[in-house]
Amino acid sequence: MADSTLVRLGSIAEHRWGLVTTAQAEDAGVSRKQLSRMASAGAIERVAQGVYRMAGAPPQDHEAIYATWLALGGATAHRTKTGVASVVGAGITAAIVHDVGDFFLDGLDFIVPTRKGTRLPGVHLRIRQLTRAEVIPVDGLPTLTIERTLADLVELGTDLSLVADAVRDAVRTDKLVAPARFAAYLDSIAAQRKGDGSSLANDLFELAGVSPEGWDRG
Repeated sequence: MADSTLVRLGSIAEHRWGLVTTAQAEDAGVSRKQLSRMASAGAIERVAQGVYRMAGAPPQDHEAIYATWLALGGATAHRTKTGVASVVGAGITAAIVHDVGDFFLDGLDFIVPTRKGTRLPGVHLRIRQLTRAEVIPVDGLPTLTIERTLADLVELGTDLSLVADAVRDAVRTDKLVAPARFAAYLDSIAAQRKGDGSSLANDLFELAGVSPEGWDRG
């Protein structure tokens, strides 16, 4: 096994949680056959379909999410017309990456700009055009902002007590920094209940027992 091959793969993996995809490897001149040999030799370890971890790289807390994002082409896909990543963590997946709430990773949720097929098990892809204001990198993963994530959970019909738990965590760790924007994201959801985003946001803050800085309860 050539040291140069390991160096090429390592230079890719060091920027992506110690992981590298078969597509990235092929772009670097490393064939699938070489990857298979390296896996047999223990130089890399397969962690998902088409995704490997370099030997010596410690597993990450959210490795399943990172590996799936890479397998979906997240690291190589072109950005959208609005300048955001083409694969963005959303819903419970985003909440887990933000480390808010008490959720179990039962499937993986991502937003893409156009229809995209996948055979990856347990992966849900939703089509939506996102703006730059709605997306933020969290430990290198393009993810809905905390305000957009919380609103997304409500939109998905998540139990409001669970959303309130996530809201409480977000406020207490100073992650929810734009409560008015959160309320604005809730407007369209609240309108379906003949209410408004500010009232719904206020209900969630009261349920969570918190009051974000800058939030006017009146």
